Amino acid sequence: MSRTIKFAKAGGPEVLAFIETQVPAPGPREVRIRVKAIGINRADSMWRNDKYVESPEFPAGLGYESAGNVDAVGASVTDLSVGDTVSTIPAFSLNQYSTYGEVILVPDHAVVKHPASLSFVEAASVWMMFITAYGALVLDAQVKAGDFVIIPAASSSVGLAAIQIADYAGATPIALTRTSEKKQRLHEAGAPHVIATQEQDMLAEVMRITDGNGARVVFDPVGGPDFPKLIATLTFQGTVYIYGALSEDDTPIPVLGMIGKMPTVKGYSIRLVAGDAERRKVAVEYVTRGLASGALKPIIDRTFKFDEMVEVHRYLEHGGQFGKIVVTV
Repeated sequence: MSRTIKFAKAGGPEVLAFIETQVPAPGPREVRIRVKAIGINRADSMWRNDKYVESPEFPAGLGYESAGNVDAVGASVTDLSVGDTVSTIPAFSLNQYSTYGEVILVPDHAVVKHPASLSFVEAASVWMMFITAYGALVLDAQVKAGDFVIIPAASSSVGLAAIQIADYAGATPIALTRTSEKKQRLHEAGAPHVIATQEQDMLAEVMRITDGNGARVVFDPVGGPDFPKLIATLTFQGTVYIYGALSEDDTPIPVLGMIGKMPTVKGYSIRLVAGDAERRKVAVEYVTRGLASGALKPIIDRTFKFDEMVEVHRYLEHGGQFGKIVVTV
């Protein structure tokens, strides 16, 4: 028997319920994991509120990321064994698999052996944030030395990962944060340039930093009313990746600005990488090398206990965290 968390209707954190369930033996291409830690993502909250890219089928589970020990493997699984220390990649539908549980089943393609240098807490945090940033900045944009990358919501887990990924690839990240409160921590996290958007003229600062040329890439999880300002910060024919909707307001399109800059605006998600076996393999190798070298390092905001999951979701939605929220089991 295992405790797992499900919800029977969309709503606030209070809809989360602990359920005792018998976790079956894994199917041919499945792995059963005894969970030690669970990574928490903004997607979990959006899913719970039925505001995600797909809608939940009730009763629904939650969670993409976990770390733990392999408890059993399916008959067709050849590269994992009972006792292996592993973590999960967000490479499945939440209507099929989930990670909020003491014992979970996941598809074998979403399971990786994490580097020995990582704790369970760190291992549960790395794949969503680093692969999300890798897919846009390295795989698609192919950022390199001389490129500037603007990163709104830079103190989020993916924002911090994007700072590190951009730097690892040779580009120069420009972190955006609302106030000066987190500026020093963002510098310490690897951002050479940090702009407090409520206190500074963002466009003027970007142009100062880039010698008037603008940034080649914007990696934006926000959207909303400030989107035209991001278009204005681009170099000619630069690219904006929109990978989230933290703002619930409409996102205006600045028509004249778009004509002048001739930018590319792309909707983006981790599925570009996680949904393709070869891309997923290359991404895992890239991130693993970065972790081993120290160029990439997970930043943990706070840890909670499994019993505190309702409070975890309240804390997640309050905002203000710096890095990843992780739950220990």
